[in-house]
Amino acid sequence: MSNSKKGPPPIVYIGGALALAGFGYFTFGKLSGSNSNSPAPIVNGDNADSKIKSAFELPATVTKGGVVRIGGSTSMVQINQSLKTGFEKKFPGVQALTIASSSGKGLTDLAAGSIDVTGISRELTAAEKSQGLVAVPITQDKVAIVVGVANAAVAGTGLTSDQVTKIFTGKAKNWSEVGGKSLPIRPILRPANSGTHLSFQEIGLKGQSFGSGGNFQVLERDATTPMLQALGADGVGYATFAQVASQSTVRVLEIDGINPQSANYPYRRTLAYVYKGTPSEAVQAFLGFATAPEGQQLIDQQSQSK
Repeated sequence: MSNSKKGPPPIVYIGGALALAGFGYFTFGKLSGSNSNSPAPIVNGDNADSKIKSAFELPATVTKGGVVRIGGSTSMVQINQSLKTGFEKKFPGVQALTIASSSGKGLTDLAAGSIDVTGISRELTAAEKSQGLVAVPITQDKVAIVVGVANAAVAGTGLTSDQVTKIFTGKAKNWSEVGGKSLPIRPILRPANSGTHLSFQEIGLKGQSFGSGGNFQVLERDATTPMLQALGADGVGYATFAQVASQSTVRVLEIDGINPQSANYPYRRTLAYVYKGTPSEAVQAFLGFATAPEGQQLIDQQSQSK
């Protein structure tokens, strides 16, 4: 007969292993969980078509007297106003102050601390990300190609994407070169610090440089109204679709036979809010509201009203 002692039943070892695993999970969860003073935002990945996710948890209340200063892209003026109204209604005593300039100016203001959040209509650069800027995607929109209603040089209802590239790179200088009448083309460009300008360079020109000289006209400030006024009978420009869809003085062109209202329209981009550092209670609440179902519904309603 053997003198060795029998160990505990196997079930004891299994139970012990499960207990240790549970303790490790609980401990790690506590260390990496919600006790952080600067919660990391949950934002979209590289897939721009994915559903917008919550940036920060939407609180039940926000301390009265809080202020969120919002600047940046003129493409987001209407979105800012819709979210401002809904946010202040949900959290009485908290203000959202909005002012539009451009994506570039907004990022400069954010770095200087004169605003808390800036809207951008382009991607952050690697250098901007290295400075601690964090982008929170809130929606997608579309860049429309427009001409004045008096423009009779454009043939048919639109242009091909290749023709658009030729026009804005300066390779096509006459409407006859893109299927229209024999009249000079006058491309109207937004200023270089415009997010719409930079995003259109990527999605419309495939990263190529805009043309210059000749008939090219560069606007002094990033605003849609001056661009629409400058179109005349020979100009062509680009703008946020939501801002031109209901304008009676311009004609929105189809691209490759596709209207901007279609889901497969080629000139699409992501709009986002950017913050730096640890957001205040009010800023976290605003970003949470913008990406929560309530805020997303307001953005959708604003887009559908155009």
